[in-house]
Amino acid sequence: MKRFLALLGCLVALAAAAQERAISSKVVVPASLDATWAAWTTTEGIKSFFAPDAKVEARVDGPFEVYMNPYGVPGMKGADGMRFLAVEPRSMIPFTWNAPPTMPNVRKQRTYVTVRFKSTGPKTTEVSLSHGGWGEGAEWDRAFAYFEKAWTNVLVSLEERFVKGPYDWAEWLKRMKEMTPAK
Repeated sequence: MKRFLALLGCLVALAAAAQERAISSKVVVPASLDATWAAWTTTEGIKSFFAPDAKVEARVDGPFEVYMNPYGVPGMKGADGMRFLAVEPRSMIPFTWNAPPTMPNVRKQRTYVTVRFKSTGPKTTEVSLSHGGWGEGAEWDRAFAYFEKAWTNVLVSLEERFVKGPYDWAEWLKRMKEMTPAK
């Protein structure tokens, strides 16, 4: 009977996990596995496609902070305070994530993103991204819809980084500086 109850508990847990909503996206980039890995796991790599500034130390509990507005006050620059949960070199990085400041209740929480890397040739790499840990309610629904678009854009930017070169953030930074009140 104990075995049956344990098995039943496992099945219930699996069913609940299967029902959790998640965002999944994938892209094949025209770059080697090593180059693609470096784009996601170094400060300079993140700045080449994702955001104008970052603090990235690819180690368990290391920072994975992506600053969309480097001029913002601490805590409001973007993905402030995010951390690597694990690092499987050239294979996988899961990290914590937050919502934009326009969604303050969800921003106080943390979701998780897992990025996986798979070489598909000497100069091509498949990058798959999964974003889970979603709560319930209208603000969570808005955050989910926001990230469905945002992660697709990030992966397109990653691909463009290897086709056109690193992104030039000069105009973006100019706008952010103009929008940010003086400290």
